[in-house]
Amino acid sequence: MSKRPTILVITAGGAYAWVIVNALASRFASVEVALEQPESRSLFLRRRARKVGWVQTAGQFFTMAISRFGKGLAGGRTREIIAVHGLLTEPLPGLAITPVASANGADCLDLIAARKPDLIVLAGCRMLSKATLSAIPCPVLNYHSGINPKYRGLAGGWWARASGDGENYGTTVHLVDAGVDTGATLGQAFLEPHPRESLLTDSLAMAAGSRDMVIHAVDDVLNGTAEPQSSALPSVQRFHPPVWTYLATGLAKGIW
Repeated sequence: MSKRPTILVITAGGAYAWVIVNALASRFASVEVALEQPESRSLFLRRRARKVGWVQTAGQFFTMAISRFGKGLAGGRTREIIAVHGLLTEPLPGLAITPVASANGADCLDLIAARKPDLIVLAGCRMLSKATLSAIPCPVLNYHSGINPKYRGLAGGWWARASGDGENYGTTVHLVDAGVDTGATLGQAFLEPHPRESLLTDSLAMAAGSRDMVIHAVDDVLNGTAEPQSSALPSVQRFHPPVWTYLATGLAKGIW
């Protein structure tokens, strides 16, 4: 029988998420991953449209499409980040990984019940539903690519750069509640954005500079020494910039 994991990380994968997962697995003796499957695009778009309307959703979708096609253009900066920070953007060899349909699926809850982790960490996965949260008996933390509460939601690094707010470029580890990145903050990494950063590289660059902060925040929770941090920043939920905002900002300010 395998050893009960101290930490269960729920993630959909991706380069920046594996940087965070690998940092945890390198520091803590027992880490397991629940790897959720990608959400269908139609479901994602319908849910987003209920929040912001179809016009904004269409604009955000085109920005995401441009980002996917533009990955090659950001390849040089991505390789530089990986080399400078010595990153591994795939799971560490031997890391225990269990596929699940969704972070909110019955199979994920079954895995949690079977493993009985001391702590769950979310890193780039779906938002947990109220029903899922209420069924989890241990603390749940989220690694967020943005400084809460000012850059809750998505593309926090881009919004900070586009707003000329480089002093609030960074990441947050917070307790998970029913809101969108509204749980109590337990740790933050304030970073200096590189001039070559873009919407395509922000999350990887910020993960590279946040590993020690994440480990420290998780260590505090496991040791019972975590203390919520207060902030005077305004609370704003962000989404992907619509394509007209993204292009206008890039052309006018050179912020991509």
